[in-house]
Amino acid sequence: MTINVDVTANVVGGLPKQLLIDGKFVPALSGRTFETRNPATGELLANVAEGDAADIDLAVAAARRAFTGPWSRFTPFERQQCLLRFADLVEKHFESLALIDVLDMGAPITSMHARRQRALGLPRFYAGMCTVIHGGTLPNSFPGEVFSYTLKEPVGVVGAITPWNAPLTSTIWKIGPVLATGCTMVLKPAEDAPLTALRLGELLLEAGVPEGVVNIVPGFGDKAGAALARHMDVDKVAFTGSDITGRKVIEASKGNIKRVTLELGGKSPDVIFADCDMDAAVAGAGMGVFANTGQICCAGTRLLVQRPIYEEFVARVSDYAKSLKVGNGLDPATQIGPVVNAKQLDRVSDYMEIGLGEGATATTGGRRLTEGALKDGFFFEPTVLSRVDNTMRVAREEIFGPVAAAIPFDTLEEAAAIANDTVFGLGGGVWTGSVTTAHRMAKAIRTGTVWVNTYGGLDPVVPFGGYKTSGYGRESGTEHLDAYLETKAVVMKLA
Repeated sequence: MTINVDVTANVVGGLPKQLLIDGKFVPALSGRTFETRNPATGELLANVAEGDAADIDLAVAAARRAFTGPWSRFTPFERQQCLLRFADLVEKHFESLALIDVLDMGAPITSMHARRQRALGLPRFYAGMCTVIHGGTLPNSFPGEVFSYTLKEPVGVVGAITPWNAPLTSTIWKIGPVLATGCTMVLKPAEDAPLTALRLGELLLEAGVPEGVVNIVPGFGDKAGAALARHMDVDKVAFTGSDITGRKVIEASKGNIKRVTLELGGKSPDVIFADCDMDAAVAGAGMGVFANTGQICCAGTRLLVQRPIYEEFVARVSDYAKSLKVGNGLDPATQIGPVVNAKQLDRVSDYMEIGLGEGATATTGGRRLTEGALKDGFFFEPTVLSRVDNTMRVAREEIFGPVAAAIPFDTLEEAAAIANDTVFGLGGGVWTGSVTTAHRMAKAIRTGTVWVNTYGGLDPVVPFGGYKTSGYGRESGTEHLDAYLETKAVVMKLA
């Protein structure tokens, strides 16, 4: 596949990619850079400016000036126009943006095409929300003539920290509510895949978003990310990542009691009942684990299978896993790409040893792929572990790789108990031919989303977020904007 000229010119190779601060691309104050590489081949894609606390200070100051400057006078219609122009530019450049994700984090190009509607729908959804933000008038019981009402005002400067597993849509997901509400932001993209965010920064400027409204500072979590989370002039942090880092973000936020929303990890149950459509459940639950090489926070990695069909389902989902083509994301035939880096590959491999040591059996997969064209990349076979019980570490801890753990159950009540026996609560699934079973399980599973006879679909209008250690707050839907707005009460004595 030939690399798009747009990508070659703007992203891959050439001079080090710079930070976006106050509408200008600038080097890090330290002069340091870091490498970002293609996980499918190991080849160097670009050197990227390495921001740290000093650069975060500059970016936050720029965001604060923009918040109190001309941006504060943009009408809802004007903010909406910025978002719509941005959406049009994302559509115009979608092929090159998709290709950047393929090169920088390994996603198959076919899966990126499947995300097109989401990438275009998110900014247009938030554009629609610009003009419906409003307060209300309130009855009150004060003596005399008193008029009470509320105003909805932007919270201020937002620090956003995004993961590496879906750079394009994750970045747009963070930008949308900021622009819709009139906030400003400093974005710290994951160091493993920073290139898409920087390209989107160029498009935001082209769309007419004023200088300083969106600032982008690549760097490492312990420096740039930590500095952003604890910064005393940041009013809110929106973080997506692991529960371990989420706890650090909460701790760092205490200095100025900043608002925090967190979308963290998961160990999601996908419950397969004996009365399900087996063909649909095998493919749907299979990709619920293996899509994006298992690098999805809400991946349905715990397959809870009713005992009468357990052996058949495990055999069939194992055959399905074997049928998936693993390879370079540039190949249109590829269904499963690499994991993002060597560290993640080691993590998945270590969990395989842990699971087998605990007594699980690999019915398929279980090893790194090193043959032929895959030898220089970070590829791991789609894997199904059987003979798993919910006490095993492979059933309780997030692996973030293409590994499914199949657990048997007998009754609906047992399935619900196993599903909820976890510290996480991000997603869950149910496969059944019974409407009654579907409703009972949807209510019983304590997760932010429950999919029934499907898995993993996200829509801009549907709120997404977690219970328990999978975080708090919601992204998408009207609930998303609440975290970016302050409610001010006005009480006015008229007589």
